[in-house]
Amino acid sequence: MSNTEYNDLRIQYNSLFKEMTDIYHNIALKLEISDSAFLILYTIVELGCGCTQKDIAQMYYMSKQTINSSIKNLEKSGYITLKQDKGNNKQIFLTTLGEKLAQEKIKPVIKIENDVFAQMSFDESQKLLKLTRKYTDLLKEKTEVIL
Repeated sequence: MSNTEYNDLRIQYNSLFKEMTDIYHNIALKLEISDSAFLILYTIVELGCGCTQKDIAQMYYMSKQTINSSIKNLEKSGYITLKQDKGNNKQIFLTTLGEKLAQEKIKPVIKIENDVFAQMSFDESQKLLKLTRKYTDLLKEKTEVIL
């Protein structure tokens, strides 16, 4: 395979990655919340109420500053409430308003994602995850040299 062919593959992959990012950005726009606020609400639905900022940071590789800022805005908007956990950790809980938003807007997105996986064979889904993991691991390894 030539360098040009590898370059074309890289461009296609990056374009797909950006397209997926845009899909989630557009969902957040429709909900009138930031991308990070959407991801935090999404994670609370996935992990359950009581998760922490650290849980969110580890699951989705978001900076603690971004999470903290979005958490404050979500709390101010009445979607979440915080309760002190051990040490400096605060557990995040959806309020009644947050539960309503999750039920009407976040959970349908998760259902759509599950439906998309269901339209692929189990083998295809596993291959997608396996190859994406391999690409991510190799990219992380190679970029650590320059960072």
